[in-house]
Amino acid sequence: MEIPTFGDFADEVAATLSTGFRNAKHREQWKMSLTKHARKLREMPIDQVDAQDVVTVLKPIWTKTPEAADRTRLRIERVLDAAAARGFRNRDQINPASWKGNLKHLLPARQKLSRGHHVAMAHASVGQFVADLRMRGTIPALALEFLILTAARSGEVFGATWGEIHDDVWVVPRERMKAGREHRVPLSAAALDVLERVGGAARKPSALIFANGRRYRDKAGARPLGINSLSNLMGRMTDHHFLIGGKRRAATPHGFRSSFRDWAGSETEYPREIAEEALAHLVGNAVERAYRRNDALKRRRVMMEDWAAYIGGSPRGSEGSSDLKAA
Repeated sequence: MEIPTFGDFADEVAATLSTGFRNAKHREQWKMSLTKHARKLREMPIDQVDAQDVVTVLKPIWTKTPEAADRTRLRIERVLDAAAARGFRNRDQINPASWKGNLKHLLPARQKLSRGHHVAMAHASVGQFVADLRMRGTIPALALEFLILTAARSGEVFGATWGEIHDDVWVVPRERMKAGREHRVPLSAAALDVLERVGGAARKPSALIFANGRRYRDKAGARPLGINSLSNLMGRMTDHHFLIGGKRRAATPHGFRSSFRDWAGSETEYPREIAEEALAHLVGNAVERAYRRNDALKRRRVMMEDWAAYIGGSPRGSEGSSDLKAA
């Protein structure tokens, strides 16, 4: 059996997967990872790629552009997994691009993540941040905690209504989702606890959960939180700022999605597809997504409980949780 080069096989894998990509941008990102960032691997026989080769590729961009570096690592890992499945690599050997138990010991821990202007704190720091956040007791603080626990986008949290909560599942309608499809979010015990602390006796289905100001909590016509309310809150929490480019900067609400994804990829054994589903990312083609839909919610529920436990669990009875302050 003739062993292909990493480059030839990577191009074949990318071409196969691209049929399920949402847009041209995603295809270009794969091309960038596998041709530019991983160019030193391309002429190597794919069965000879080892962990040190992967480190050589990742090290120049690991701290400079951490989001691009992590995506490149994941794509190299995907290509090498496919090579093992085709018999081009030994299935019994650890994937040299895997993080846990492998590259985790060869590359420095990321102190920050970034995605464009979205700065994110390391997942190990999120627990202390949430503990400090819970002492505030404001509607924006509760909204931000809910966002962290659900790995949701700010807009999804801002527009959430009580009618979208079905027992322990938050059903976000397609018109409010970036991908244009309904997204079901299993709510951990800690996320349900946030809803209890928001309160609101009536809980009218059309009423916003996180309305702008305490007096609006049960009114269907309430104004949502301001678009910068969560960012402004994080800006005031100066103990959690980062030194970036010589300046002190706050992490962003959107960055917690990266924190969650980094935790899932580096500290757990959950499949990549399940973590991506939790972020409402489209993975694979329509047939693959339909096949996973039957059990994804159940598996994601366990993952979200683990995430909640990792960042501190339920705060029931904690100081400051019984009285909402003005926003």
